[in-house]
Amino acid sequence: MKKTSDRIIYGIHAVIEALDAGKEFEKVLLKSGRGTSEYFTSLRNQLIDNKIPFQHVPVEKLNSITRKNHQGVIAYLSEINYSEIEFILPQIFSEGRSPMILVLDQVSDVRNFGAISRTAECAGVDAIVIPFKGGARINAEAVKTSAGALHSIPVCRHADLRLLLDFLRNSGLKVVAATEKAERTIYQADLTGPVAIVMGSEDRGISDALFEFVDHRVSIPQYGQIGSLNVSVASGVMIYEVVRQRNAASIRAESGD
Repeated sequence: MKKTSDRIIYGIHAVIEALDAGKEFEKVLLKSGRGTSEYFTSLRNQLIDNKIPFQHVPVEKLNSITRKNHQGVIAYLSEINYSEIEFILPQIFSEGRSPMILVLDQVSDVRNFGAISRTAECAGVDAIVIPFKGGARINAEAVKTSAGALHSIPVCRHADLRLLLDFLRNSGLKVVAATEKAERTIYQADLTGPVAIVMGSEDRGISDALFEFVDHRVSIPQYGQIGSLNVSVASGVMIYEVVRQRNAASIRAESGD
């Protein structure tokens, strides 16, 4: 199998071989305007069938990655094995637990993503969901920043986060979005029970299209002059407020209050 590194392979046949072998892909780059040869069409169909993100790019982009005979196809193998949220939720409920799911809307910085994953794993988050496109690439730097947490916590990809949030709501989860524009703070919201936390990108926040599928909008109180928290820090605050409220509710239940 041709490759330029341990995580990059190129060439139509090489990528098809990797697909047939069950390899996990981060994404695949396809040359823009390429003809529809039998093998190229077969590869594209396999990418669609296996829900693997792919992107059409100019040949100059492919040549900047490798000058070898890439045949218009370069693939990045994943550092992790992805999970399916549709399989994870029923398992959590069958164990008698309240799921806590973290949804990251276009968080693109790999170090932020790694740090968020580390906090999520430490706090007992059941799964992280990211979009197929627009999120951070889970590469070696992301795994290193996560201190290995990305090998422990399930990470799921979804083509449409709106449908994902709708699915979570229909599954009985309360969907809570963190936004500095919300009037109610995280300390005024009930974050107990099954919950999904939605965090937005570093620069644009949560996409407007997602708010239609959110049950509650909450803010993190800020008393300084900066105006916003780093998304990794904000995610940690949100996650541990859920943990705090759950622990408090458990103590009250045990004491009979």
